[in-house]
Amino acid sequence: MDTVKIYTWVGFLLFLVIMLALGYIGTKQTKSVRDFAIGGGLGPVLLGLSFAATYLSAATFLGYPGWSYEWGLTNLWLILAMIGGGAIGVLMVAKKIRKLNKEQKSLSLPDWLGDYYNSDILRVGTGLILLFNIFYIAAQFVAGARIFEYLLGMDYTVGLILITAVVVLYVFGGGALADIYTDAVQVVLMAIAGIFVFVSGIVIFWNNGITATFTGIVDNMAAQDGNLVKVFNPDSAHFYSIGAVIGAITIQWAFASAPHLFNKVLGLKNEKDLGKMILTYIITASLCVLVLFGGFYSRVALGSAVNVTDLALMEYLVWGFPAIIVALFGVVILAAAMSTTDGLFVSISTVFANDIFLKFLVKRGYVQVEEEKAEKIALQISRVTVPIVGLIAFLLVLHPPKYMGDVMWIGISGVAAGTLGPILYAVYGKRKASPRAAEGSMVIGLVSYLILYFGGIIPSTMTAGAVATFIGILAMIILALLIKDKNQEVELAKAE
Repeated sequence: MDTVKIYTWVGFLLFLVIMLALGYIGTKQTKSVRDFAIGGGLGPVLLGLSFAATYLSAATFLGYPGWSYEWGLTNLWLILAMIGGGAIGVLMVAKKIRKLNKEQKSLSLPDWLGDYYNSDILRVGTGLILLFNIFYIAAQFVAGARIFEYLLGMDYTVGLILITAVVVLYVFGGGALADIYTDAVQVVLMAIAGIFVFVSGIVIFWNNGITATFTGIVDNMAAQDGNLVKVFNPDSAHFYSIGAVIGAITIQWAFASAPHLFNKVLGLKNEKDLGKMILTYIITASLCVLVLFGGFYSRVALGSAVNVTDLALMEYLVWGFPAIIVALFGVVILAAAMSTTDGLFVSISTVFANDIFLKFLVKRGYVQVEEEKAEKIALQISRVTVPIVGLIAFLLVLHPPKYMGDVMWIGISGVAAGTLGPILYAVYGKRKASPRAAEGSMVIGLVSYLILYFGGIIPSTMTAGAVATFIGILAMIILALLIKDKNQEVELAKAE
């Protein structure tokens, strides 16, 4: 393990130098709050890679293989949810949102919704809902801390401090540009790692052909626990029934409109390149999620000997590969954690700087300051928010959770429940709905989630989030029919 430590330190320091250098480049190019928020006009391949990196996170390399190890083949539903549900979600909303934003020139999800519905309540309310993503950030910090603990022998708390400090430092300066540049590097590493893990199990457990090899893997798992090879594992927190699976696919679909992903769509230079961006994301993400097979391989190789479920993949790598490979994977997992975390930091800081300060407090005259000075203040708010959010996320996981993936989905589900109704109606509604309808949907969706999950009615974060999201969408449709938009009525009257 000493050799692993040496390789890991070398790899991590090299990776850190590259990330900080890219963060510095981002800092030099970040002149305004718009640059900080969305990067301002980048190409489809770069943004497609960034979208994939941000969508996947460290849960793909620690938490989700841990689910494969713990719950067996039922976790294959997650691959369908991530690739199918996520891709459909992007295709459904991205083009229309990008088109509408030509005129709005919004910088974030709260900004976009607030501008579209002309509602400061929706703008500020959605912004506050995004604070749920602090749970998401906290889950990524857990991944980094676990890697430092496992590979470098650090105390969990020390590792948590280190990963928090690194991410805060480079996002503080470069914002979205630092986020996007580093994501492109990180996701390439993640895709290579996914391919490697998938192929490695076939090589290690080879048995007279591909079919026989996977049959042998399945038979081994069945001998350990019959539930591990069931289509719906009753022990699984998220795939115990067809209803739970539908919930998981639904929430992944809803996740495609998450604010830190939404920003990538707004940052695309040319609308006609959206197809290339989405294709880049689908191909890259498909390669990355192959890493979930590492959990199955870990179960076959090690049985029930893994103590910390989130480390099942790392235990398999230590069991089957030389120290340098283990160390490289440690760096890849750190990259996965950072690739998502930086985007989340940017989206949350944009809420306070742009959505609340510029678009609400300054625009409505609650804070009276010249436009040029307001922009400078907003950029400073963006940067100051980063360490504050980092500290809160750090404190949330000071005591490590059993499953980092569950912590992450607390945040995703809360955001989806409160925002997807207004988003989908904006995209597909025949007429613009009343601001009151969108505000009502936001509140009903969010409160539904809080009651369903934190009230213990639905134990799965994914399923609770999916049900609450549907409630929010239904509320939006009903309220849009019941509450008429006064501006729309005036325009129709003039037309007649």
